[in-house]
Amino acid sequence: MSAQSPMPRSSWLFPILAIAFVAVTAAAGLAFTRSAGGLVFAAVLLVILFGTVFAAVHHAEVIAQRIGEPYGTLLLTLAVTIIEVALIATIMLGEKAAPALARDTVFAVLMIVCNALVGVCIIAGCFRHRELDFQVSGVNIYLGVLIVLATITLILPNYTLAAPGPYFSATQLAFVSIVTLILYGLFLYTQTVRHRDYFIAGEQGDPDQHPPVSNAMLGISFALLLVSLLAVVLLAKTFSQVVDAVTLAIGAPPSFAAIVVALLVLLPESVAAIAAAKRNDLQKGINLALGSSLATIGLTIPAVAVVTTVLNKELVLGLGARETVLLIMTMLVSMLTFGTGRTNIMFGVVHVVLFAVFVFLVFAP
Repeated sequence: MSAQSPMPRSSWLFPILAIAFVAVTAAAGLAFTRSAGGLVFAAVLLVILFGTVFAAVHHAEVIAQRIGEPYGTLLLTLAVTIIEVALIATIMLGEKAAPALARDTVFAVLMIVCNALVGVCIIAGCFRHRELDFQVSGVNIYLGVLIVLATITLILPNYTLAAPGPYFSATQLAFVSIVTLILYGLFLYTQTVRHRDYFIAGEQGDPDQHPPVSNAMLGISFALLLVSLLAVVLLAKTFSQVVDAVTLAIGAPPSFAAIVVALLVLLPESVAAIAAAKRNDLQKGINLALGSSLATIGLTIPAVAVVTTVLNKELVLGLGARETVLLIMTMLVSMLTFGTGRTNIMFGVVHVVLFAVFVFLVFAP
């Protein structure tokens, strides 16, 4: 029997440092300031933050190795999305009203994962392996559900009559939330039970390449994964202070800060997806990218709807015309990219260009 590989020191050290950093800054009332001390504060924050992100990726891969696919990638996707929902709800309950925060965050996540992450995965994998294969039947399910969820939550509110503007009425919001949860729940059943083979590519590499994961290591990695993800979100809230200061200094629009924080929260999934694509396992990258999109809509919209309804707060959902065009174009290009079961570097470049257009229009609307 193979010996159990030791846990890297950084995989437990950085989560502990992250929690300690959050506790010390909160107790001492420390915050980022535009000064020499503030630069040191930001540098320490970035080192701990990125170290914690890579620790989260390590523990997710350990768990995935033990429980198998697609459960491993699904675990990471759901964990990040649930914490993301908590972060959005916390900000929306703050002193400053942010009725469009959920909409902007969901749209930013869609653009990041469906264009930036998918594009980089394809480019990184095809640069090494020329072409990449995947299960087209599984991707079709992803795209079918994603198109419906994105349309009824982000586009349809602009065309309903019960409430003016980009809003749903209370009845419409309740119906859409229930339908969204049901559709996402059925997708999870399809992915993990009914058609699990649609979301698993052929085995890559030597199955004996990695030593077995013991029960003790599995439990430790699961606990440290939760700690790491929580620490990333807590640090993201602190990091947002730095981003806000940079945004103000360079004269960027307010949505720039939301994009940067969204990129940060998605970093654990992104690192794992790109690493999988480099190993000629684009299917895992697709599971992480498109699965994250579905989880973001399927969990975020219903959760935020409950919060805003209970607290009688305003919730803006409908996208503007410019964002709607980008969303539709992303869905169309994704259908072409994943239409044959094999893709190449040109499709990756197209997706990255779409993301560049999205970021450019943030600064030059």
